[in-house]
Amino acid sequence: MLLLAPAALAGCGRRKATGYPGYCFVAAQDSHSLAVVDLSNFRMRGHVRLDAAPSAILPHPRLPKVFALAGDAGILYEVGAALSITRRAHVGGQALGMLLSADALWLLVRESPALVEIPLDSFAPRRRIRLSAPPDDFDINGDRAVIASRAAASVLLADLKRGSLDYTASVPSDTNIVRFQEKGDQIIAGSPADRSVSMLDAHTGALIVRLPLAIEPHHFCFTPDGGQIFVSGPGKDAVAIVYPYRSEVGETILAGRAPAAMAVVGAYLLVTNPQTNTVTALDIESRRLAAVVSVGREPRHIVVTPDSQYALVLDEKSGDIAVIRIASLAARHYKSAPLFTVLPAGNKPVSAGVVTFA
Repeated sequence: MLLLAPAALAGCGRRKATGYPGYCFVAAQDSHSLAVVDLSNFRMRGHVRLDAAPSAILPHPRLPKVFALAGDAGILYEVGAALSITRRAHVGGQALGMLLSADALWLLVRESPALVEIPLDSFAPRRRIRLSAPPDDFDINGDRAVIASRAAASVLLADLKRGSLDYTASVPSDTNIVRFQEKGDQIIAGSPADRSVSMLDAHTGALIVRLPLAIEPHHFCFTPDGGQIFVSGPGKDAVAIVYPYRSEVGETILAGRAPAAMAVVGAYLLVTNPQTNTVTALDIESRRLAAVVSVGREPRHIVVTPDSQYALVLDEKSGDIAVIRIASLAARHYKSAPLFTVLPAGNKPVSAGVVTFA
């Protein structure tokens, strides 16, 4: 049931809310299932039962279906809009995550460390790029992948087209988060214990700069043009702003209690605050607080609809999806914005993906 009816929105002088023509698939880890929400009317469409605990969701790049990864079991599922498992693959060993290249899924496997390729056409493991040490995180840009390994105190660059490693670069020993900068020319690596962000040349692995932070970097969030990186983590109730093109930390701004996962949508940076069960919305241009939204218990993940109209917040402890209408964040006199609706998701929702109707 909607918390704020369209008629009420119209009465406030705002444009009438409309749904999004698609589904949101939510991985409910402890329920061993995927909850499916019809975003055109914000109603539950149903559930897909799995035989293992899902840990990640990725939408198919072209079709109305998703890939669900049960990381601990090393199982990958393909699930269609008919709410059924259409294909599955076993990768052998614990998988930490999955990402898409042009025509394949790549899974980061910790046991017998490797990147494992799952082509979208065959949906069966093909090539394995073997790694020298257990990995912790990775990212893909085009035909390249970068992998962080705390055990090896390094990041590795892999050529996905050739199926081989290009180079290894040394970084602080606890580096556990790594991303390509938007244009793919730089690698951004975060070290919590060192409280620093390292920038490396993505083509050579050479260190460009190591920037000290006031917080432990646990989460990165980029603006669409890649010109700003928002960094959150323990240490302060704040988010650090890094400018990769200038190789500097710009400023650190307050972002609610214990900021965690983030998302950029329109003019706003949305920051989850699990300890206070809120989402803090910051105006990116002014750096000022735009609104605070009370959500469910322990919000830890945010997914934005492709039309940037809604933010879907996954509340791990209360097991629901809190829906924020982005238009409701503007011009808040008391800095408090309402929820659009709340929907059940199952026990411990940990990931979600949105697909558009065919």
